[in-house]
Amino acid sequence: MNDNHENKYVGSNTVYEETLRTRRLVAEMNTGWHDEGEVREYLRQITGKAIDDTVRVFPPLNINYGPGVALGRDCFLNFGCTLLALGGITIEVDVFIGPHCVLATEYHPEDPATRHSLLTKPIVVRRNAWLGANVTVLAGVTIGENAIVAAGSVVTKDVPANMVVAGVPAKVIRSIQAGQ
Repeated sequence: MNDNHENKYVGSNTVYEETLRTRRLVAEMNTGWHDEGEVREYLRQITGKAIDDTVRVFPPLNINYGPGVALGRDCFLNFGCTLLALGGITIEVDVFIGPHCVLATEYHPEDPATRHSLLTKPIVVRRNAWLGANVTVLAGVTIGENAIVAAGSVVTKDVPANMVVAGVPAKVIRSIQAGQ
C-alpha cells in the first residue's frame, strides 16, 4: 500500500462493502474452534492474498479491511490483536507479534472542523521484528528489521533496525545484544 491509499479507498462504497465482508469473515474465524489450517484459509479469504502455510495466528484477531493486510511467511500473531488496515499493513517474514497488539493505520485530523474525516498511512513491520504484548503502532510507522518493541509501548515514529525501543512514546533504549 502507499500513501495514496486514503484518496483511492476511504469513503467509497467499495471500501464500506469490503469492511462488512471482512468483519463477517473475521467473526466466523473468531467463533468456535478452528485449527491452524482453517485459520489460514480464513485469512486467505479475508485478505484476498496467498497466506503461506508457515503463518500462525491465534484468534481472536480483529481486522477491519482484509485487502489492506499482507502477512509474510513464518510470521506469528498472538491472541487478541487488532489490525486497522485501511492504510495498508505489511508484516514481513519471521515477525512475532505479541498478544493484544494494535496496528492502526487510520487517524483523524487534529482540527475540529475536519476531525470527522479519516486519514491513513501504511504500517510496515520488517523482517524478524518482535512486538511484545500490548504494543500499539500508529499510522505511518515502520518497525525496522530485527527490532524489538517492548511490551506496552506506543510507537509513534519509525524504529531503526536492530534496536530495542520501549515506552510511551517508544524511544530507543539500546541496540540488539547478540547472543542473548
